[in-house]
Amino acid sequence: MSPPADNTQAWQDWLGREQVLDDTIDLNRARAMQATLDMAGDKEGGEAPLADEDALPPLWHWLYFWHVMPWSKLGPDGHAARGGFLPPIDLPRRMWAGSRVAFHRPVPLGAAATSRSKIADIRFKEGRSGKLAFVTVRHEVSAGGAVCLTDEHDIVYREEAKPGAAKPAGEPAPKDVTWTREVTPDPVFLFRYSALTFNGHRIHYDQPYATGVEGYPGLIVHGPLLATLMVEVARRNRPGSRIARFAFRALSPIFDTAPFTVAGRAADDGKTAAIWVANPQGQLAMRGEVEFA
Repeated sequence: MSPPADNTQAWQDWLGREQVLDDTIDLNRARAMQATLDMAGDKEGGEAPLADEDALPPLWHWLYFWHVMPWSKLGPDGHAARGGFLPPIDLPRRMWAGSRVAFHRPVPLGAAATSRSKIADIRFKEGRSGKLAFVTVRHEVSAGGAVCLTDEHDIVYREEAKPGAAKPAGEPAPKDVTWTREVTPDPVFLFRYSALTFNGHRIHYDQPYATGVEGYPGLIVHGPLLATLMVEVARRNRPGSRIARFAFRALSPIFDTAPFTVAGRAADDGKTAAIWVANPQGQLAMRGEVEFA
């Protein structure tokens, strides 16, 4: 039996647990991501297709190092069943809460690479929606004998939403904008990203499950996909600049039911930029910051 989901001390044995995954930074997968984001092609402003030995764009390491589980070992939500590498915390909802990524050197397309993951922290708290658990996993991606990036990934576990519970008022998105892009999500867009990341979570592609079982108004746009769109806004508007760090925090979900906005504001010194995602009501759904090298 797992310890209760509010006993921090009982979960400390999971700290330091490691997982090592090897992969090849496959060119075709990266080109498929270019197509999914509508980046390459004949349209005006499109980028040239990626080629072997090009640098993998920032955050695209999330397309690799799949943790492949047999079908029989998946939970009812399409995720891997509890246990294994991640602690089996008995709270039903699991979401990507945020990340802090440092890019030390390029990851070359076509290279053999290794991801070393370690459970760095487990914390519990009581929130407005009930019990919450936060698990931080530190990933270190290496290629050619050198560490290319580090990624601290926060996972939040929470209780089911209580029927009739009032949703907290969202924070208005900033009005002072340097860059902006409107994105209209649809099930095909979300399905393609799920396929590229081997993400079986049904809230991203199974509309009857997302609405009928988990009670959402539509499919949920992946947190890492939103983060990737944030970084792409910075890259498109600062061509030639290398991103050294990126951090983001998810505040509320974005659904496929209406367009949303990705926006940013460059700092006066040009060294950083605030980036965010605003929902259709103009409220913050995700907040982040890019630091340029």
